[in-house]
Amino acid sequence: MNMKKTKGNTEIQLPNAQFIPEIIKFMEEGHTITLRLKGYSMRPFLENDRDRALMKLATNPKVGDPVLAEIGHRHYVLHRIIAIEGDTVTLRGDGNISTEQCRLQDVKGEVVGFYRKNRQTLDRTDGRKWKVYSWVWTRLFPVRRYLLAFYRRMWIPCFGAA
Repeated sequence: MNMKKTKGNTEIQLPNAQFIPEIIKFMEEGHTITLRLKGYSMRPFLENDRDRALMKLATNPKVGDPVLAEIGHRHYVLHRIIAIEGDTVTLRGDGNISTEQCRLQDVKGEVVGFYRKNRQTLDRTDGRKWKVYSWVWTRLFPVRRYLLAFYRRMWIPCFGAA
């Protein structure tokens, strides 16, 4: 567990295996939650330790939705659903090439929107901006590897994370 003080607030960081089950309990009680994102699997749209996701309990996950899912015992990811076949859900992070799978019941939260680039306004997942981004980015999958390599090796060193 890490603790740090920022602007009069205390921030506590816990391992996901401890923290996420507690978050899921809050969502099951009907609350929405906001999580600071960790990791690089949703690049280039979302960045590690910069962006936040507003989530609610998953009720009707669909292909294309970004969701919080348990892909192994206490191993959670926030990825996009790319396929649902029966009870099997296939997930892929926007910054990933490979996929992961879970059962439909293991999809715990659905993202309502993202607070990007430390902004206070929400980019809703049902809004035009997210839908256009999603439509374009998911169709670029065959060349995504090259776009992500350019982003990591050229864009970030020159301009920082978008």
